[in-house]
Amino acid sequence: MLETRLKIVFLFVVLFLASIPFFGILRGTTPTPKEDSMTSSEQAVRSAAFPSEASPHEEPIGDEMVPIPAGPFTRGTTLGGYDERPERLVHLSSFLIDRFEVTTHQYGEFVAVTGQRKPSPPSRYAKNLTRMRGANQPVVYVSWHDAVAYCRWKRKRLPTEAEWEKAMRGTDARLWPWGNRNEPGAANYARIDDGFEVSAPAGSFAKDFSPYGVADGAGNVMEWVADWYGETSYGDGGERDPQGPARSVFKVLRGGGYTTTGSDFRITSRSKMIPNFRDETIGFRCAVSDDPRAGNPKGVNLHN
Repeated sequence: MLETRLKIVFLFVVLFLASIPFFGILRGTTPTPKEDSMTSSEQAVRSAAFPSEASPHEEPIGDEMVPIPAGPFTRGTTLGGYDERPERLVHLSSFLIDRFEVTTHQYGEFVAVTGQRKPSPPSRYAKNLTRMRGANQPVVYVSWHDAVAYCRWKRKRLPTEAEWEKAMRGTDARLWPWGNRNEPGAANYARIDDGFEVSAPAGSFAKDFSPYGVADGAGNVMEWVADWYGETSYGDGGERDPQGPARSVFKVLRGGGYTTTGSDFRITSRSKMIPNFRDETIGFRCAVSDDPRAGNPKGVNLHN
């Protein structure tokens, strides 16, 4: 008799435990501590977070490009990592490159016209985006594919890795846009009280301009370029208009960002990421092949 009662009690216990998930479904879910602490503005970021928000005194910058003349420059360095070697002269054809990283205002026009997905965060934990929507801050949360689509819409393209390096470095083999010595506060990067918690409006740092006048190569946000990543690309590529590997897993990112520390924002430093990746530290700029037979590309504002 006692054994039968124990079996009945055990059966009721099993049935009760099995019913708990169903009670949870009927009751509904409760916010996690993270969700419960989110402000209304952060919740708005999850759903919209675009277009840009210009202050009353902020005029959106224009679509300005800088001509980079044909000729040799020193690519790579013996002072960096293995994938920055060898250091050697490489000859590039002339091209034009955006003076500034593509801004949220510029990208917003692209989204409005084409219906391209908004550069909103893929994660609800992207708390910085509300502070990165200024009209002249670089657009972020764009994949390599998003960047390519924008450049095509503008009748441009992403710069090659070699073009990006020459545009930021010039021809004297310098390691930073301002010279060969790291200068704290010269660019927007981490652990420096420069007045910017995240990205800065394009061109905010007077020293972070290349010898050609191209801005924000050392800091602000990292930038997608056209090439697939290859660890030995600097040695494998040709000496004239080199390209990356025909195919790889990762696309190349160049330049430092506002979270960069140490010597990682050296102009020769290389990063890599899968092309679908999006992050608040990654943006891009565009380039145009300078074919003298075609004249000045439509809509390009040339300034030295």
